[in-house]
Amino acid sequence: MNLTPEKRRMLEGEYGYTIQKAMEILVGLGECYDADEFIPVQSAHLSANNPVSIGDPGIRFIRELAEKEGRFLIFTDTNPITVLPQKFREIPSQEEWSQKQKTILDVYSKMGAFLANTCTPYLIGHLPQFGQHVAWSESSATVFANSILGARTNREGGPSAIAAALIGETPAYGMHLAEKRLGSIEISVQMVLKGVADFGTLGYFAGNLAQDGIPVFTGITPPVSLEELKMLSAACATAGSVNMFHIVGLTPEAPSLEAVSKNKKKGLESVQFDKKQLRQTEEILSSAETSDVDLVIFGCPHCSIQEISYIASFLNGKKVNSEVSLWILTSKIIKGYARNMGLLKIIEDAGGMVIGDGCQNILPSGFFKSQGVRNIATDSAKLSYYQRNLQNVHVHYGSTQRCINAAINGIWR
Repeated sequence: MNLTPEKRRMLEGEYGYTIQKAMEILVGLGECYDADEFIPVQSAHLSANNPVSIGDPGIRFIRELAEKEGRFLIFTDTNPITVLPQKFREIPSQEEWSQKQKTILDVYSKMGAFLANTCTPYLIGHLPQFGQHVAWSESSATVFANSILGARTNREGGPSAIAAALIGETPAYGMHLAEKRLGSIEISVQMVLKGVADFGTLGYFAGNLAQDGIPVFTGITPPVSLEELKMLSAACATAGSVNMFHIVGLTPEAPSLEAVSKNKKKGLESVQFDKKQLRQTEEILSSAETSDVDLVIFGCPHCSIQEISYIASFLNGKKVNSEVSLWILTSKIIKGYARNMGLLKIIEDAGGMVIGDGCQNILPSGFFKSQGVRNIATDSAKLSYYQRNLQNVHVHYGSTQRCINAAINGIWR
């Protein structure tokens, strides 16, 4: 990389240990991706925020940064944490995990982070503007920021997001460069998509095809809700290494297919998505072999207040089946809104739980099996993929309404 004299002094340790460590990480990253220079970033979002993600070595690393006066130079917030709901039985490692989680939060707080503890920072005010460069590491939020907001960020790893937050800059490569934000494949949507699950299914289909490319969707007509775009973003990132997508006529950089095509002359390879592909992808995401349901989970990514309101409207005056647990995951800020609006009481009176700050994808391995959970129901393609692979449970995947019905009736139908 072409380092300025000041950057070279930072790398050589003249600005202290933490700046030197940050520069070592970022220069190594920049050289790996042939970046020529650094660019300023306005904010950072840290995914290295729980014991599963960073482990004991990661905890030692961030603690050392904090002890040596490491402080974040830009606005920095945090991803969800490991939360074990009290409704479930105690497990042997719970106290140990809780202590490690507290240590991580204490360290980041000392370094100046806002402990948002959410995978949807854009729902609570962390909303970069079009064209702004940021350093975000949560996969679904990265895709949302690039695609829907028109901000510019790579999918940062845990150490690189921390390093960028410490110096307020990052190497100029990947999604920070206009020429790297062009589409690689067109996906022609030949059906009307209804609800978050349909958009999640489309995203999973697209991520499998695009892998580390950029899908361009045609045939999607407004209105499209924020929640549907959230699920599309999460599923694209889950099935592949997608960092962004375009929806022609809807997302800010895609006024036309030609405007976002990598090959202006030949155009893009086009693949059709219709009801057949929808059903086939839903079958991939659904692994449960019986109609039984033990746990229904909403909030991957974290629920918006609109989603919580929608769920509460169907639970009002009803009861969750005694054999089923219902989780709704969101940020503590959105949970506060739900409490003030009376939605929390409706859900809790029905027998459900609204969990602030947590994420089921970072629970200790084998947690659900230890609690007797065999079949989970969800409207999230991301959750379906991760729970099958991380917790080895079976999943019913489908619409929000089907999941609510399953929570009430105790069976999937």
